[in-house]
Amino acid sequence: MHDIAQDFWGDAWPAAFESARTGAFRVLQGLRDEGVIKAWGIGVNRVEPLELTLGLDEPGPDAFLCAGRYTILDHEHALQRMLPMAVEQGVDIVVGGPYNSGVTAGGGHFEYQPASPEVLAKVERLRAVAARHGVSVKAAALRFSLAHPATVAVIPGASRPSRIAEDVAALRENVPAAFWAELREDGLIAPDAPVPGA
Repeated sequence: MHDIAQDFWGDAWPAAFESARTGAFRVLQGLRDEGVIKAWGIGVNRVEPLELTLGLDEPGPDAFLCAGRYTILDHEHALQRMLPMAVEQGVDIVVGGPYNSGVTAGGGHFEYQPASPEVLAKVERLRAVAARHGVSVKAAALRFSLAHPATVAVIPGASRPSRIAEDVAALRENVPAAFWAELREDGLIAPDAPVPGA
């Protein structure tokens, strides 16, 4: 299921969600129960539909694609309810857009729009800490999104094939514990956000 959220449906998203819940969700669950499919999931750019799904007292999806909501720049809302609920229920999270539309990878967009001065200022603070520790911001972004126990994969996206090699190299970078500690001290990541090696 894709885009049953506010950013696509506006104020009508609860009705779209309910239509999916009573229609497509049940068909997909039936197909899974019959062994026709092994798993099904939901992909959205907001956490509210995922929280709502996790709160249902009925069989649900096996995985969520949560785009742009559990990133080094934007993660506090997802940490509050959605990710703990996913861990508790054994629902896998795939993080889409760990670079927030490119702003943490050197681009100028955040959530598919030109980044605001506030977002750009936060990215500059992040870059300064990364430079002090010899860490690329891409490595920090990927490793942060993967550190949560609910997260099973990331989809960074690539504007050209060479970006894939960059992402693989970023995943192999050493990111010291002192880097994460400084991000916490500076308020750049939430105090309770899991980090690699912790």
